[in-house]
Amino acid sequence: MTGDFYKEHVVRAGSLVHVAAVSIAALVLLALLDPLAAADRKFYDDDPIAVEPDPQDASKVLPWDIDLIWDLSYNTFARPGDSTPNVRARNINTIDEVPDSSWFTNRILARSVSDSEAARGPLTGEGPAPGRWSVIARKSAGAAPGFTVRDARDQVWFVSFDGAGHPEAATGALLVANKIFWTLGYWQVENYLTSVRLDNLDIAETATFESRPGHKKVMERGDLEDVLRQAHRSADGSYRAVAARAIPGTPLGGFRYHGTRSDDPNDVVPHEHRRELRALKVFAAWVNLTDMKAGNTLDTRVTENGRTIVRHYLQDVGSALGSGALGPHDPDEGWEYLFDGDKMTKRAVSFGFYLQPWQTASYEKHVAAGRFEGDAFDPPAWRPRTPSGAFVRARPDDTFWAARRVQAFSSEMIRAIVKSGGYSDPNAERYIADTLIKRRDKVSAAYLPTVNPLVGFALGEDGALTFENAAIKADTAAPPSGGYTARWATFDNATGTTQPLGETSAPQTTLASPPGLARTTGTFVQVAVTALDQRYPSWGAPVTVHFKRQPQNWKLVGIERLP
Repeated sequence: MTGDFYKEHVVRAGSLVHVAAVSIAALVLLALLDPLAAADRKFYDDDPIAVEPDPQDASKVLPWDIDLIWDLSYNTFARPGDSTPNVRARNINTIDEVPDSSWFTNRILARSVSDSEAARGPLTGEGPAPGRWSVIARKSAGAAPGFTVRDARDQVWFVSFDGAGHPEAATGALLVANKIFWTLGYWQVENYLTSVRLDNLDIAETATFESRPGHKKVMERGDLEDVLRQAHRSADGSYRAVAARAIPGTPLGGFRYHGTRSDDPNDVVPHEHRRELRALKVFAAWVNLTDMKAGNTLDTRVTENGRTIVRHYLQDVGSALGSGALGPHDPDEGWEYLFDGDKMTKRAVSFGFYLQPWQTASYEKHVAAGRFEGDAFDPPAWRPRTPSGAFVRARPDDTFWAARRVQAFSSEMIRAIVKSGGYSDPNAERYIADTLIKRRDKVSAAYLPTVNPLVGFALGEDGALTFENAAIKADTAAPPSGGYTARWATFDNATGTTQPLGETSAPQTTLASPPGLARTTGTFVQVAVTALDQRYPSWGAPVTVHFKRQPQNWKLVGIERLP
């Protein structure tokens, strides 16, 4: 986002900055121009931006339908989105972070999140009111058995069940994944564990469902019984279920993992270049959320503080851990795409002797856990059912950003979240939590050391630069044998030119500044920090940080991990 020319927010050199009054035409113009050529300075007074603004009125955004068969085919056999290779995420701010937005809200790592807060997740109140419920519609999308009800308080709920013969698997996975993705920062549905009895259900006179494409049928008692025949029935005749509160606002349909929504004037960053969507490659692998399709997302039009915007939800995260809607994941789910021509060919020409890890992986047997394991799990090799534009464009700085958030989940927090799944078997609860912890550690080991992992930069009044090594803190790497080196320079914010100040080194994560460090208010200093160790060659690429002198201290205004 560039220059004083326009004011609001667009994307400049992969970073969010504040610029002057924006129109759609201006956005198009700026997208065509060289961002750096239009910029007259690198940092602005409000950098780093903490909240991504939605300045345009989105009240005219209309619902759309995404053809899921076409979407699946397009993602499987094409590479949708921008074809430019190695594009830095375009919705990050100047310190390489994702601002809060209608897509994402920073929680874990950005602030303190208690175990109990994570275990409650998006829940704001209580579940459905007890008493009689009125069924107003039969579930028309997805494999899980379910229907829509109105409770005694006139609140609408979407109710889904475990598949017959698989108690607690689907509902438990949905509840656990729901809390994890909320804690990570995604907009989530409020999902409550509840119990349903057939004799407490009435059918509304207006209840209908699509019995076949284009044909609506009035719902009858037998239709309700058909739904429950697909669900697991407890010994006492009740059905364990998850009740999802209706999302606020007007539903607009899902979002794609590439491109933008053309009628939303605030949707200006191609989805394949949004870091929080690229990061789902790591988060989904951690919890084994295999069904990452547009049909499991939802945009809603909401009005807050007099502004109408589009909010973006990960609506359904239930195909996680080791279970889907009706039972355990297929043996190859999480290991291969639905269509993987290379692997299919190798198996064919080898007469089945070309074995993949999923064919030899072992699972501790718990009905509620499905096929979920951590020993053979390889994060970079993990696959959802279909590829997506955002996933295939994730760079090492995106996966590093994601892995830091996964590592921030303590073992105690993970156990608290799993307990919220309401598992009746303590051994299943223990196994699911243990597996998530094991997979968390593998995610950290796979992604934290692959870039220069220095974080937490601060420049003190004594001129000492302090920082942390995220890979060492996570116990996934050893301290660099050659220590750390910083190259210091003054930085001219108007021209981008630098003047060298000197170089300092130390074996630890505190580096002294060279003599002559100016402290005049408004002064900028640039520091490029490397770590020397042949075991981690990527650490030799500098993390470049910028500080701006305030009247009383130095303010961190810039971090560039990868150009």
